[in-house]
Amino acid sequence: MKEFTFRIIAGANIATIVVMLLIGFSDRINPTAHPLIANIGLLFPVFLVANLAFLAFWLMFRAKWALIPVAGLLIGFQPIRIYTPFNRNAATPEGSIKVMSYNVFYFSTWDDTAQPSEILSYIKRQNPDILCMQEFGSTGRKREIADSTLSAFYPHHDSADSPEGGDEICIYSRFPIVGKEKIAYKSKGNNSAAFRVVTAKGDTTIVVVNHFETTGLSLDDRSKFHAMMKGDIRNREAEQESRRLWHKLGEASAIRAPQADAVAEYVERHKGQSIILVGDFNDSPISYVRRRLASVLNDCYVASANGPGISYHYNAFYVRIDNIMCSDHWTPYRCHVDNSIKASDHYPIICWLKRGLRW
Repeated sequence: MKEFTFRIIAGANIATIVVMLLIGFSDRINPTAHPLIANIGLLFPVFLVANLAFLAFWLMFRAKWALIPVAGLLIGFQPIRIYTPFNRNAATPEGSIKVMSYNVFYFSTWDDTAQPSEILSYIKRQNPDILCMQEFGSTGRKREIADSTLSAFYPHHDSADSPEGGDEICIYSRFPIVGKEKIAYKSKGNNSAAFRVVTAKGDTTIVVVNHFETTGLSLDDRSKFHAMMKGDIRNREAEQESRRLWHKLGEASAIRAPQADAVAEYVERHKGQSIILVGDFNDSPISYVRRRLASVLNDCYVASANGPGISYHYNAFYVRIDNIMCSDHWTPYRCHVDNSIKASDHYPIICWLKRGLRW
């Protein structure tokens, strides 16, 4: 009976590995053709943790069978490394530039403009050389204070709106900005733009700032999802609600995929030029959007960070959706998501980049 039980558990372990691998390599599937499975990457950590639990079980009760989860970890090394990389923390070399990308949520948690903005104070402390922000488009007194505060530290800045006047993305830089080009794709409220920045004498870098299509979930949708995660919604209602939310996520993914394609094609047209790409992808590490852009650039987080790097943290959605990537002209160091500031629904992502061909 004991042997039979072990074999049943081994079968469950193998099934878990198979599902983990299918999810881990699901970023090859284009959401425009299969929107309903486009967000399955969100489930990857569940099966990864389950496989690690099997590993612990076998080590305690039948060590030789630990080869099953170990084999799963080895076969799934690529998606595991994408989701939660582990790297040696090399010292940042002299001459590196500090790049920050931050979705500031329209400074919406800054209620009293008579008091200093937590986000602006944080930016001043971090002192990045290139600062890129999404959802920057606050108005009135907030906008006046933000503009005046940042302009005092950054002599160069520019911004871009979506075609229909939605989200504003912006760049603040210690280096001269000598040009701007919108990257055309279909969206009602999101956009991407390429800014030409003179990062060194005679050396221009294209900084591509992105805010891809949002998840399509309203605040009410997110609060219902949070309630489901807490078990506050009954089974039948939870099933119906989860189906509805999954359909909305799939529809948004089908819109994001062509947006990522448009940006990747822009990068490919400028192959050979120095490029830094940042932004809020609104998609998980195991997604078509991230893989498409990582196919033309180096993912700085995967190359130099450690751990899952959760960058979105509201309403029970905990996932890395903010990214920094670069061309081979740069080597990334100490990329990380800073969860010390909670003044937005996103945490900022920061990376140091050193000029010089990696190969």
